[in-house]
Amino acid sequence: MKEDKDKKETPQETAETIKEDTEEELEKILDEDTTEETTETEETPEQPTEEKETKPLSKKKKEDEEEIAEERTYTIPLGKALIKPPKKRAPKAMRMVRAFITKHMKLTAKTTDDEEEREAPTLTITKEVNEKIWGKGIEKPPRKIRVRATKDKDGNVTVHLAEVT
Repeated sequence: MKEDKDKKETPQETAETIKEDTEEELEKILDEDTTEETTETEETPEQPTEEKETKPLSKKKKEDEEEIAEERTYTIPLGKALIKPPKKRAPKAMRMVRAFITKHMKLTAKTTDDEEEREAPTLTITKEVNEKIWGKGIEKPPRKIRVRATKDKDGNVTVHLAEVT
């Protein structure tokens, strides 16, 4: 009977042996994975090209964040678009958004000799804003829309739909 007691392990001892076994197995698995990764990257030329594609994307995101010179949130009134005939209301609302942002973000460039050489600033309205205005159809645009306008260092303006909080 004493031998049976000696053979039985306490719960703490069994937990320790399990931990040791799992740690050893994990180390073996990790070693195998690293060796497989090195052989795969050497054999297939596709993976390095994918890595190159992901690196510029992260750089572009950083550049976009750094390039934002000015950001403003506007509520654009579109009620006057309802004065137009029903089949011309949504296009009028889009023109009103473009005119409003051009005026308030000072998008028109002053013409000088230096500025003629570089491109004029552009106004880009995102798909979300377009879908919001055209959402109920051509005859029923919203009476007002809340947008976020960002201007980069070059003077290009992008209009996004403002986040509703």
